[in-house]
Amino acid sequence: MSESRIHNAALRGKIMSADEAAAFINPGDNIGVSGFTGSGHPKEVPQALARRIEAATARGETFRVGLWTGASTAPELDGALSKVNGVSLRLPYQSDPDCRNRINAGEAFYTDVHLSHVAQNAAWGHYGKLDVALIEVVAILEDGRLVPSTSIGNNPTWLQLADRVILEVNTGLNAQLEGMHDIYEVALPPNRQPIPIVRADDRIGTPYLTVDPKKIVAVVETNTPDRDTKFSAPDENSRLIAGHILDFLAHEVKLGRIPANLLPLQSGVGNVANAVMAGLNDGPYENLTAYTEVLQDGMLDMIRSGKLVSASATAISLSKEALTDFNANLSEYRKRIILRPQEISNHPEVARRLGVISMNGMLEADIYGNVNSTHVLGSRMMNGLGGSGDFARNAYLSIFMTPSLAKNGALSCIVPMVSHVDHTEHDVQVLVTEHGLADLRGLAPTQRAKRVIEKCADPKFRPALHDYLARATSAANGKQTPHLLGEAFDWHLRALRGESM
Repeated sequence: MSESRIHNAALRGKIMSADEAAAFINPGDNIGVSGFTGSGHPKEVPQALARRIEAATARGETFRVGLWTGASTAPELDGALSKVNGVSLRLPYQSDPDCRNRINAGEAFYTDVHLSHVAQNAAWGHYGKLDVALIEVVAILEDGRLVPSTSIGNNPTWLQLADRVILEVNTGLNAQLEGMHDIYEVALPPNRQPIPIVRADDRIGTPYLTVDPKKIVAVVETNTPDRDTKFSAPDENSRLIAGHILDFLAHEVKLGRIPANLLPLQSGVGNVANAVMAGLNDGPYENLTAYTEVLQDGMLDMIRSGKLVSASATAISLSKEALTDFNANLSEYRKRIILRPQEISNHPEVARRLGVISMNGMLEADIYGNVNSTHVLGSRMMNGLGGSGDFARNAYLSIFMTPSLAKNGALSCIVPMVSHVDHTEHDVQVLVTEHGLADLRGLAPTQRAKRVIEKCADPKFRPALHDYLARATSAANGKQTPHLLGEAFDWHLRALRGESM
């Protein structure tokens, strides 16, 4: 164990093992934990709690908890608790396979929430009472202030609402993270004031988390770095999608619709997003900024090259190689990166004010531009909505992207009608696949449909989509948004039978 980072004398008296700390969590408790996209989550106490739950189950006892996070976490948290069937309700976003399987088996309830809404909903009591906050920090200062770790998420809200607080102080994370954070909390209506962010790099709060020390029941010292995120090299489809987006942005600059240094970038997580960032890094743009949820490899590369002058996020999620560079040069990165609570990083007010360019992935889109981000074949949860809706409705440009095919070409990601709607056609301006980009702004539904089919659908499925649209348009029903309701989901039904769409 490295030298202790617990500098508050009173709290040093509450240092204990993870197993002792887990004893403060009772069956039926709701736990608010730190963690966002695999970073900044507690590592030891969740595993100790899983052992308690497993032992209780073996005795024939029921021991399950509600688990509230910032977003997805890691196997030490979501995975450990899901494997022992210890989670009764999960919110607001997850990506762990064991957690996903419990949800889709009906063994755990899941509430999928816009990430900017979680803190306010919790404060109003929409999810019930929060019993325990389990938060990872980098250090505790002499005066009791907390140095946050690699994500903020909903931590300020959990610390405020919980009856009992357990802190994991992780010396496996770089102490130079201190000063990177900007903690600002908004009041609840009707006392809410405007959020004073007018530039992506504005700092408006404090670098530290605070908590009533009387609520802290346990402090656990750990020495475990975040798991690195596995990013594969962008494939050909990712590069093609990125190329279409870059050409589109260049056209928008040429028309004078966006400035030469673009507008603040928001990008989802994944290989396509990293491919877009790589293209921007190699392109003609200078003095770029980002106002996003998660900073990943592509944006870190742009900061290193000088193309990205600042990045605001709520979490850092990096590959092993990028994490090594980040830690080695953290004193410099700290000048360019700001980590905020997700209520601020994803806030619609700020996204609208800054004019964000929003780029997010999807599972499927229909010919009219409705987007499904969450459910495979209508019913099976993949990960969750995340923050895509926070940005899509409020961005200056709302872009959704996906390869045109899935399941080795058996499934079309462009369909007559999406099997689940997360983003309505009103919030979707641009769709992109490897085949092209459909700019849907200002178009009527049937115009949108023709453009989506021609620009985005795989050639294998274009004739069937054109046929569907033609027959729907010629039918006797209304022609504003033509559909054949008797066969709109035939594509999905064929897929459920194991056939090609």
